Amino acid sequence: MTQDHLETTLFGEPPPEDSRRSRRQRQRRGGKGRRLLTLLLAVVLVGGATTMAFTLLKPVVSSLVGGGDSGGGEDFPGPGEGDVSVTVKPGDSGESIATTLKTAGVVKTRTAYLEASGADPAASSRIQAGTYALRKGMKAVDAFTILSDPANRQGPRLTIPEGLWASEIIPRLSKATGVPVADYEAALQNPAELGLPAEAKGKVEGYLFPSSYEFDKSTPAASQLKQMIALTLTELKKAGVDPADYTRILTVASIVEGEVNGDADRAKVARVIENRLDDPNGPTVGMLQMDSTIHYIEQERGRAGTSNEARNSDSPYNTYRVKGLPPGPINNPGAASIEAAAHPADGPWFYFVAVNPSTGETKFAVTQAEHDRNVQEFNKWCSENRDKC
Repeated sequence: MTQDHLETTLFGEPPPEDSRRSRRQRQRRGGKGRRLLTLLLAVVLVGGATTMAFTLLKPVVSSLVGGGDSGGGEDFPGPGEGDVSVTVKPGDSGESIATTLKTAGVVKTRTAYLEASGADPAASSRIQAGTYALRKGMKAVDAFTILSDPANRQGPRLTIPEGLWASEIIPRLSKATGVPVADYEAALQNPAELGLPAEAKGKVEGYLFPSSYEFDKSTPAASQLKQMIALTLTELKKAGVDPADYTRILTVASIVEGEVNGDADRAKVARVIENRLDDPNGPTVGMLQMDSTIHYIEQERGRAGTSNEARNSDSPYNTYRVKGLPPGPINNPGAASIEAAAHPADGPWFYFVAVNPSTGETKFAVTQAEHDRNVQEFNKWCSENRDKC
């Protein structure tokens, strides 16, 4: 077979005229075709080598990227066995959680967990810091389901009741979490970093919101205090309080908290406070005369009344001798008292007294004579409960 016929067979050229010029043209076309064929063969060879390399190297790449996963998204069949506690720390990302689970033997690969969490972003966003009870050898989706339900957290739950002093709250936090009291005291030296507003003048009293918390030893003291302060600020905003009035409202709210047992009376007690403050020439000549402020001075609980000696204290918190509000809150009030202080009830009352401190029954009065009759009821209760007065 001639060269011309070979080129015709390969490239489909029609039989050319037998001339030197035609042969040169055919040779040029044949050169281009051969170069194209060579290029196509090279692409095929390189592509095949790339595919083979990817296949061979994929497990190595997955291991490097997946934090030690040697099987990509391989998963345990579940349900798992034994018990293992896994702690999700504040700020942990999905990647961090995946690593923790794989290290603990809960899931077979990080990838399996990440695929489970990535399939449900809404549930992923519900994962909270805390300790969870899981098993070794779980299916990744089962482990994810447990973590995404806050009800499964097993961290210590601490409840701070309304009306406690800061001096009572700090030891409670320390006892429940294991974080030393010294850590809280050190954190309080940097009030701005805790989110305490300038209006507070560096004093945390009144800003530690009473609620239930899930703090543990892994939660720094500063983070705990910051969360409590943030909740107080949230309640003040919900009540529509101007930032410039935060401390004033908290001071009124703390007195309400210290004086009242029943929610129904809070707004009325707040009105008594405002009425006394608004009328410096009124029946109490501008003094609040609240026993709760005396209890704060003495840092003593358990009694309904106060002694003559205590009411003669020179403390600026002694509302029996000093007109106006005390320098700041006298405890840490809850949401109901904050709302009452921000929105007092309408009424002419200047007096109130808890005629039965055990039940919280409180009576309000406009005149001194009416109030005196109510005080007689209180004195009768005291005579029957001497250990509480």
